[in-house]
Amino acid sequence: MEQPAQTSAGLDELTAFLSRLTALALRSSGEGAHLIGEAVAGTARAYGGEASLLLVPEAAALTVTAADGRSRTVTVRGFPEVFRLDQVAALKPLVTSVREGRLTLAEADRRLARVEAAPPPYPWWLKLIGIVLFALGFAPLMQPTWYEIATTAVLGTVAACLAVAADRLPRLAVVLPIAVSVTVSVVTLELFADDPARGGPVLLMLPALFFFVPGDYLSAATAELAAGLVTTGAIRLVYSVFLLVQLYVGVLLGVFLTGTSTYALFDIAAEPDLPRWALFSAWTVFTAGTVLAFAIPRRHFWPLLLLVYVTVGVQSAFTKLAGETVGTFVAAMVLAATATTLARDPGRPPRLILLLPGFFTLTVGSLGMRGLTTLAGGHPVQGFTDLLKLVTIMTAIAVGMVCGAALAPGGTRPARRVGTPGS
Repeated sequence: MEQPAQTSAGLDELTAFLSRLTALALRSSGEGAHLIGEAVAGTARAYGGEASLLLVPEAAALTVTAADGRSRTVTVRGFPEVFRLDQVAALKPLVTSVREGRLTLAEADRRLARVEAAPPPYPWWLKLIGIVLFALGFAPLMQPTWYEIATTAVLGTVAACLAVAADRLPRLAVVLPIAVSVTVSVVTLELFADDPARGGPVLLMLPALFFFVPGDYLSAATAELAAGLVTTGAIRLVYSVFLLVQLYVGVLLGVFLTGTSTYALFDIAAEPDLPRWALFSAWTVFTAGTVLAFAIPRRHFWPLLLLVYVTVGVQSAFTKLAGETVGTFVAAMVLAATATTLARDPGRPPRLILLLPGFFTLTVGSLGMRGLTTLAGGHPVQGFTDLLKLVTIMTAIAVGMVCGAALAPGGTRPARRVGTPGS
């Protein structure tokens, strides 16, 4: 239950604090911006004011009204991503303390400054290892073969080195998706794609590229559209497609640089040879990689691992019963309902962190890459099949998550009611 602060804050101080809070929330909104308005409005009420937001994915028009009736509107910018989830984890207890009336505005401002200035929780080399583990854990989903695992270990290390270097080289960061896809494409075609019996080149490339594939943005965009956030959903969808096309163009450039025929971009999996224990253990490796790669505090590993296995188990069971679309929908719904319920506890991780690893197991983004590259390889039937499957699965994930959040005890209200586009 929210409790008003003992004294109302001045307009200037409240606007400055809410602007910084909104900017940090925007920078951490790679999974969707629809919860920001509610958090900012609740924080303003705790200090005797009111706040409303007009949101787009990378900016917000914030209007703050003080207790004396004066108001101010400012524009806040923050590029959406999910690479510093330690800040998301630190923001939740801060906002909870504010809304319960336990912090003055000055104290809250100092805590927010510490969150903003905090260094990443892991050194660069652990992030590198995390990206490699993230790719290795995902590899058996593409092809359950030892060759896929070995290839991914090499290609994932190459991709991880570029990702870590981009943290220190702003110019590389601008072109990172295409730089990674070109490099991975060239190395794959030159060193690993010499035998069709080992699987198609794209299936060998995808685990290393999975960290950069915008499957989360695609499904977040669809969820925002389903929740009535037309502006944010449409913009995020366009940006997701743009990122996907960059990766696709990078793969094609690698084909041209190596002199390989585009017909080599077939999408046929090799005969599986991984034992069951390796397939089961892969999700533990994947979760550990997610924690390190996305700067999630270590204490959240076990609940995330449980959610990953629950999601995979539900998806597998319902896929056998009713097909992949139904399995994905039910898994997304169960994941969203569970994460929403757990996140209500102030001591639990934020909903975004609880959702992320389980969400990645649904693998929507890889279908887009496979569809585009298969089309370029001159295999139109399989290519369009993958793209149609992308649209179907993406919608199933988004609608399942919206339904799961709504069905959870105390589930979130539709976003259009909290001062965002469409309100």
